[in-house]
Amino acid sequence: MALIALLDLKFKPDMLDDAKVVLAKVLADTRAFDGCQGVDVLVDADDETHWIAYERWESAEADAKYREFRAGEGKVTELGPLLAGAPGLSKFTVADV
Repeated sequence: MALIALLDLKFKPDMLDDAKVVLAKVLADTRAFDGCQGVDVLVDADDETHWIAYERWESAEADAKYREFRAGEGKVTELGPLLAGAPGLSKFTVADV
C-alpha cells in the first residue's frame, strides 16, 4: 500500500539560501532511493521559512528502509544548523475511497 510522508521543516530566516542548496542535494538522493515515487517541496504562502517535503513511497517498507538509511550512512548533518526547531514527520496511507 502506498505511503505519504510529510516532513515539516521550519528554517531560520537568514538560512533560506543555504537551506535550498542543502535540500536540493538531500532530495536528489531521496528521489533516487528505491521505492520513492516522488518528492515535492511545498512552501507556506504566508511564511517562506516553513516548508513541507511531500514524499510519496510505494510502501511502508520502502519508507522504513529510507528512514533507516537517513539514520545511518545517509544522515544529513548539514540541515540541523539551518532549522529554527525540530522537524516533524507524519505518515499517511492512501485510502481507496
